[in-house]
Amino acid sequence: MSVAQAVPRDPGLQPERTRLAWRRTTLACTVATALGVRAVLHDGASAADAVMCALCLLLWLGVLAVAHRRMTALSTARPRPLGPRVAVAAALGTTALAVCAMGMLFT
Repeated sequence: MSVAQAVPRDPGLQPERTRLAWRRTTLACTVATALGVRAVLHDGASAADAVMCALCLLLWLGVLAVAHRRMTALSTARPRPLGPRVAVAAALGTTALAVCAMGMLFT
């Protein structure tokens, strides 16, 4: 039996802080998407605005899926480390959503 198996893991508050960070990220993405959708619906939508709005909604769903997957993984006793694909997907999805929402607001 190795030392790592003999000593139980004490994660402290790290999993909770990580879950809260994912929740803050999804909340920020939700607000950006809602404001973009509101701007399109309130000001009348051109074809470009409707496409940008649809893209924002798809990106938002992607970020929610990545965040949910990661938060679910954190509920285990020994969660796996965040993989590079998931990290890149979360970073690109969040950045693309912010750019898309800003594009909708300033066009």
